[in-house]
Amino acid sequence: MWKKVAILTVGALVGLAAVVGFATRADEFTRADELRYEQEYMSVVKAGRELWTSGTLGTNGVACAQCHPNAANTHPETYPKFQKQLGRVIPLRDMINWCLQQPLEGKPLAANDPKLVALEAYIVYERRGVPLAPGKH
Repeated sequence: MWKKVAILTVGALVGLAAVVGFATRADEFTRADELRYEQEYMSVVKAGRELWTSGTLGTNGVACAQCHPNAANTHPETYPKFQKQLGRVIPLRDMINWCLQQPLEGKPLAANDPKLVALEAYIVYERRGVPLAPGKH
């Protein structure tokens, strides 16, 4: 009986070591990788800032930056949270779409729309370093 347990334990440890080994290698990045990822990310943040400060997202010429300069008072670190304007718990992208539809009098963006991704990236970038606090008001 103990022999079977020992064999199963050793087998499980070998299997775990293999999985951990593969996972560790999958997360290794070269300096070139890191530079590329940072450049890609910052290009999306820049696109988000351009959208944020332009009046092109809606139909009335209002820009996000008019109410939220530098993404002020957007608090992406608190999402998902209950948002009274929508009456439910929502992710940040739903609040962005609410703002596009209400104050900007525009159309909502699909979750995978590069414009929405850029707006989210810009908002979160502006709040980098702030601890996560989902649900906080």
